[in-house]
Amino acid sequence: MIKEQNLPQDNLNSPVIDSKNPNLEAVTVEVEKIKERQRQITAKIQIPHPVEKVWQVLTDYQALAEFVPSLASSRKLEHPSGGIRLEQVGSQRLLKLNFSARVVLDLEESFPNVISFQMVEGDFKDFSGNWHLSNCVLDDKTGTLLCYTVKVWPKLTMPIRIIEPRLAQDMQSNLLAVRQRVEKLSKA
Repeated sequence: MIKEQNLPQDNLNSPVIDSKNPNLEAVTVEVEKIKERQRQITAKIQIPHPVEKVWQVLTDYQALAEFVPSLASSRKLEHPSGGIRLEQVGSQRLLKLNFSARVVLDLEESFPNVISFQMVEGDFKDFSGNWHLSNCVLDDKTGTLLCYTVKVWPKLTMPIRIIEPRLAQDMQSNLLAVRQRVEKLSKA
């Protein structure tokens, strides 16, 4: 079952996003149930800047936690075969409890269109996906359609019915944060 929604932003504790933000409609989110406890979540946004500018923001891996609301840390690790390996920790409040999840991801870049990632270690049974960047036209200017897809399979200790809507909300706020970061850096 696929549902497309513009999710409300309740209690995200994010300085970037608030529920009265008209930009929320700019992000579409689809949630697909793959199997009983597995989901694929896809979020899309148009960004009024060239693909290369968006790529620069997404691949500044050490800086991601500075502007992505749900990301507490993001750091490069040594990869055994010389590729790109990141450790990321997400942190937030869920049901009045602090919740954090850690993943170690191997990334593959295909400049300037795709960044794929696969969890090699972490707090999920599976966590993988990609960022896909493509050109689009916005108000007669070249822009970027940014699509972020995540396949997630939580461990049994994480209830999927609680995690699914939260991940969808986080993806919405994260894409808005990427767009705002691109706009901020383009003005500098």
